[in-house]
Amino acid sequence: MVERKATKSAAAKATPKKAATKKVATKKAAASKKEAIFVDAVNAGFRAGDVYEALHTAGEAKTVEELVKLTGKSEVEVLLGIGWLLKEGKLKGDGGKVVLA
Repeated sequence: MVERKATKSAAAKATPKKAATKKVATKKAAASKKEAIFVDAVNAGFRAGDVYEALHTAGEAKTVEELVKLTGKSEVEVLLGIGWLLKEGKLKGDGGKVVLA
């Protein structure tokens, strides 16, 4: 009878660890999921508008990270908008920052 209690005690201690391990694995899987961005002319144009407006309002050169914060868009979306604006000649690079041309 003493052996049974020891076995149950060991099993009870092992169960919470397994549950915690599963929780961590689930969080890692959720963190690794990336948001899909549909890339087409319309979406790129809207992202370009977001970037242009943020730069116009700021009135100075901004980094990609600063534009992410200002626009509330993802880094990929900001880069998509910057690419569009660079192609149109509306932006220029300024030492790691972009500024309206």
